[in-house]
Amino acid sequence: MAHYGAVSRPRVILASASPRRRELLGRLIVDFQVVPADVDEDPLPGESPETTAQRLAHQKWHKVSATYPGALVIAGDTVVAIGERQLAKPRDEEEAGTMLRALSGRAHRVITGLAVGPPGRTICKVVSTTVQFRRLDEMEIADYVATGEPMDKAGAYAIQGGAEGFVVGIEGSYTNVVGLPLEALEEVLAELTV
Repeated sequence: MAHYGAVSRPRVILASASPRRRELLGRLIVDFQVVPADVDEDPLPGESPETTAQRLAHQKWHKVSATYPGALVIAGDTVVAIGERQLAKPRDEEEAGTMLRALSGRAHRVITGLAVGPPGRTICKVVSTTVQFRRLDEMEIADYVATGEPMDKAGAYAIQGGAEGFVVGIEGSYTNVVGLPLEALEEVLAELTV
């Protein structure tokens, strides 16, 4: 992957508090600022997972762009979905266990909406990856929830962490499942810097 050190003019801002997104973006851009965008992440009634991910990414982009109008803002939001059912970040350990039981032995989609660019040149994309979990037993679920790792993750798991062994198949971008689809982001950055 190319490095976009030159993209630091205009200033590049990541509109996210996620350490995973920060780490992934660092593979593409040497110098950027982190400005978290706090928005209500609840899906709207009847909203598809793709629409939720894109709407939230755009809201985060808009919020940060309004404060830093000259910056190239990178915003993303990730939704985990079983069919049309969206799994957000669990509110507590019980909900984390419920989510992991729902994912056990089946495929789900990890969908990230991206909104990238300076005002007037923003590019929006939606990236979807299919992940297949093996069947999990109750002890595994309880042990994983007890680590605390699921608590700030959509779908209650981290593919790059303790849930790595739960995954038996992946179709699409691995970095999307971690939190930021680098392949799609690299394409967008190339388009913006032309």
